Amino acid sequence: MKGFFWLLTWMGVLLTGEVVARGGYVAVPEGRLYYEEQGAGTPLIFVHGHSLDRRMWREQVEAFKAHYRVIVYDARGYGRSSKQREDLRFTHCDDLVALMDALQIPKAHVVGLSMGGFIAGDLLAMYPERLLSVVLAEGETRSTPSVNEPMTTEERAAKQASIDRIEEQGLRAYKRGWFEQLMQGGSQVERIRRPLWRMIRAWDGWQATHHETHCYYGREARRLTAERRPAVPTLFISAHRPEKAAPRPSSLMPHLPNSRFETIPDSGHMCNMEQPEIFNRIVSQFLAENQF
Repeated sequence: MKGFFWLLTWMGVLLTGEVVARGGYVAVPEGRLYYEEQGAGTPLIFVHGHSLDRRMWREQVEAFKAHYRVIVYDARGYGRSSKQREDLRFTHCDDLVALMDALQIPKAHVVGLSMGGFIAGDLLAMYPERLLSVVLAEGETRSTPSVNEPMTTEERAAKQASIDRIEEQGLRAYKRGWFEQLMQGGSQVERIRRPLWRMIRAWDGWQATHHETHCYYGREARRLTAERRPAVPTLFISAHRPEKAAPRPSSLMPHLPNSRFETIPDSGHMCNMEQPEIFNRIVSQFLAENQF
């Protein structure tokens, strides 16, 4: 099938005989992405955050697979997908388009959190015709240099200083500090401790210890969003911890005529894992309103 480098089909079967997963690898330029899918119908793709992998969406897969073809995958450099290289020019957004092409998905609902929101935001700007709708949770189009802009001397120096600090403290200590930042949540945060650390522990830390190329469209995407004003139904989601000021709507919303903003109370950054019932209800209602 066009777009496949290698496809491994696997199935997990419950005692009832119900098929719970299908998955494999699809080709991307100079690499491959690992994905899993469940359910049937309209495609719904979830895009994970930095240092994590497809497993962060477990409770969303369970909630949505009865009504959608739910797809989760590991972005390049994470999970079971190909590693990144310092000399490889690519974007996570174009990798996602390659995944959709390989799975013969012309359009999909896409939900991204944090880094996944950066990727989904790029997709909204660069390939709006591939979206039925998009959910940007705790992350949106970046204000950083585009893949089409060379890395500056100042950027390289700042990154090298960061790498030096991480190497001095040790990667495990760095991961532990990052983990504790993500654990700054609401009253339900303890429910995510084990699964969150399991993912961060499995992450190889490459992006923190190497000179990662510009792999987003970033400020180029922000400019194009303002110019093109895509009409794709767009939902911004922000978490709200009681002791913090209320989050503000995205500055991109005035350029998105079919957008809205929701908050998830009593939650930190990992709101889909901390408050899955609320997160799923908000997303489910949004999707139901945007069926085509």
